[in-house]
Amino acid sequence: MGESMTGLKRSHMCGDITESLAGKKVTVMGWVQRRRDLGQLIFIALRDRTGIVQAVVDGSAEEELFKKAETIRSEFVVSITGTVSLRTAENVNESMKTGKVEVIAEDLRILSESETTPFQVEDNINVNDELRLKYRYIDLRRPSIFKNIKLRHDVTHVVRDFLDNEGFLEIETPMLTRSTPEGARDYLVPSRVHPGNFYALPQSPQLFKQLLMVSGMDKYFQIARCFRDEDLRADRQPEFTQIDMELSFIDIDDILDVNERLIKRVFKEVLGVDVKTPFRRMTWKEGMERFGSDKPDMRFGMELKNLTYIVKDTEFAVFKNAVEAGGSVRAINAEGCGKMPRKQIDQLVEFVKTYKAKGLAWIAVNDDGTLKSQIAKFFTDEKMAEIVSAMGAKPGDLILICADRNKVVFDALGALRLEMARRLELTRPDDYNFLWITEFPMFDWSEEENRFVAEHHPFTAPMDEDIALLDTDPSKVRAKAYDMVLNGVELGGGSIRIHRPDIQKKIFELLGMSDEVAYNKFGFLLNAFKYGVPPHGGLAFGLDRMVMLMAGATTIRDVIAFPKVKDASCLLTDAPNTVDEAQLDELDIAVKENNDN
Repeated sequence: MGESMTGLKRSHMCGDITESLAGKKVTVMGWVQRRRDLGQLIFIALRDRTGIVQAVVDGSAEEELFKKAETIRSEFVVSITGTVSLRTAENVNESMKTGKVEVIAEDLRILSESETTPFQVEDNINVNDELRLKYRYIDLRRPSIFKNIKLRHDVTHVVRDFLDNEGFLEIETPMLTRSTPEGARDYLVPSRVHPGNFYALPQSPQLFKQLLMVSGMDKYFQIARCFRDEDLRADRQPEFTQIDMELSFIDIDDILDVNERLIKRVFKEVLGVDVKTPFRRMTWKEGMERFGSDKPDMRFGMELKNLTYIVKDTEFAVFKNAVEAGGSVRAINAEGCGKMPRKQIDQLVEFVKTYKAKGLAWIAVNDDGTLKSQIAKFFTDEKMAEIVSAMGAKPGDLILICADRNKVVFDALGALRLEMARRLELTRPDDYNFLWITEFPMFDWSEEENRFVAEHHPFTAPMDEDIALLDTDPSKVRAKAYDMVLNGVELGGGSIRIHRPDIQKKIFELLGMSDEVAYNKFGFLLNAFKYGVPPHGGLAFGLDRMVMLMAGATTIRDVIAFPKVKDASCLLTDAPNTVDEAQLDELDIAVKENNDN
């Protein structure tokens, strides 16, 4: 049972009870963190989102008050009215914001009782993630998780304030739209009014924000909810949030500049961190060549080196076959790892196989400068020395070599580079290193579909100097696209959009889309483009991912109030779930029996 709040009014939050209030009467409300009964003194640690304050119920107080205090248990919701008193010197708790004071209780009301919680409401406890998410409302009471949610609020507040001052308009775009099956799968919503027809939840506001530019809005932004029906990873959710924007009459430099200033403001105001601007810029090609990644972590070196020119004439089959097939031989230098046990090296071999590499060659440089390697017998001493020199390897270093198709080599060594940095603890989460990756390929060749597909989306503009290549060699066309990368994580990206009908038509043709197909998919946008479209471009980056990195969390689940788990289900609400037959009948939908038992 809970008591009434009649006549009660909270005067202060728990974390605000400090020495300045000594001698004042206050009323605080919250959850009981713990209760200590010392016979004639009962201490109650009361918690709300601002912190914990200690209240004291003295045995000399009214008998009813003392008896009520004796019945209190952890996570009861209570109200305490009393006078703020300074603690004695020996009882001061310097680790608490309110550790120099306590509230001498004069009135206590139990507003709500609590059963024993499935886990303690405190940080640094070992709790199964599934249990945490099933009882997420309890998990959110823990200070570290609440801190993440507050951090997210602070970030969005600064973003809105900054973009408003920059002349952007915050405009909401539809959540129920039509399906345009490009990229990830859509979440579909059946229509009751139009039987057999479906809405789709937006994967991004892309087409609508371009229409807003046609409408003359000039600068748009939105803290946009987006939905993708795809397999999940630590940094993926079926529903996620983007900081989304689009601008008219601009070029790439304008978009990168406003976003650099936005990030600088967010990190300064929220974390007190000075982010260095302008961000470094690197072309996609350079990122792949040097780091094996289009989202390289720049907090450490260990760059890829191309050894193809050194070993191209070798008779060593693994290297020879890779080179003859148009691939390459590349390597990284894991400094100080020359004495790594063979068992651990074998683990690295298995690691790169997950990225489709057939294996991993290695050369250990001993302390005396001699070499140890399973491939030494295939090369002269001079050739081995040339490889070591090209890698800049010193005594005590370990060279790790991969030979295969370029994509496999980049994927395997790019991932191995990150794995070695993790093992060697080369990075700190509070070292924020931003980077722009530019000049992405316009197209990617799909072996499955035997056609070009858009690297970003079909409305991305090609670089002006590459337009002629659309007719002669589309594979070499670079896009006016850019990604924002932080510590090896792609926060998001964008591009300058196509505003010329002739270029758009050519891109659709290269993607295997006839005029009829293009209009069937994007007719409403293409029709709008007949009525005066400004040059425009934009960017969207992930709020969840950025807050995760700012919080030092390892998964975006820890910065989302009510996240899904890996199979896209919600453990708290048990969604998705079945619905009544009557609801399905209203929608003219029948569920097909699964006979795969």
